[in-house]
Amino acid sequence: MVTAGAKPKPTYEDYLNIPGDDRYELINGEFILVGSPNESHQAAVMGFALELGFFVRDKGLGRCYVVPFDVLLTDALGVNVVQPDLIFVSSEREHIITRANIQGAPDLVVEILSPSSRRQDTTTKLELYAKHGVREYWIADPESRTVIAMLLKDGKFEIVGKYGVDDTLSSPTLQGVSARLDEIFVYREKLRCPIPGLSEIDLMAETGE
Repeated sequence: MVTAGAKPKPTYEDYLNIPGDDRYELINGEFILVGSPNESHQAAVMGFALELGFFVRDKGLGRCYVVPFDVLLTDALGVNVVQPDLIFVSSEREHIITRANIQGAPDLVVEILSPSSRRQDTTTKLELYAKHGVREYWIADPESRTVIAMLLKDGKFEIVGKYGVDDTLSSPTLQGVSARLDEIFVYREKLRCPIPGLSEIDLMAETGE
């Protein structure tokens, strides 16, 4: 019920009808402009997508998606729309996936910090994901090349692992995964790009061949 004079909460339709090409998220009734990511952020997105995506596919565990793909987290106060950097939804919960978005909490969310997103990822989104039942949450920092892994317990996230670049990342949600952070957080010249020919072109440009 909306009381007299109260401003109605934005809807998903309002979100979809935002004019222009800028990306937004809808969190706690406010539209949040998403800044353009830098190179280290995008390199980390690629690294996580390769390491986790192939593992999930080969083991038949579910689905992995990378940004931008809408995740709708709805409660009595309205709808929240977020676009995590990486999403995993288990096979048992694939019913929450639609062609347009994901309707409910993913099993695992990975957010990669950038200067414009650090505060949201470490406070607002942390609370939002816990409230809506995201089972596991990773916060990755491409500058320090570290990952903090958290597991939901009694409605709050508890840290279950802190990993540096020399460590191998494991996960209670993705049992059996063994992701080397030195393969994820790489310097640009070491990035193994899956686009045929691109890595060879970069190498030739750097060596003068």
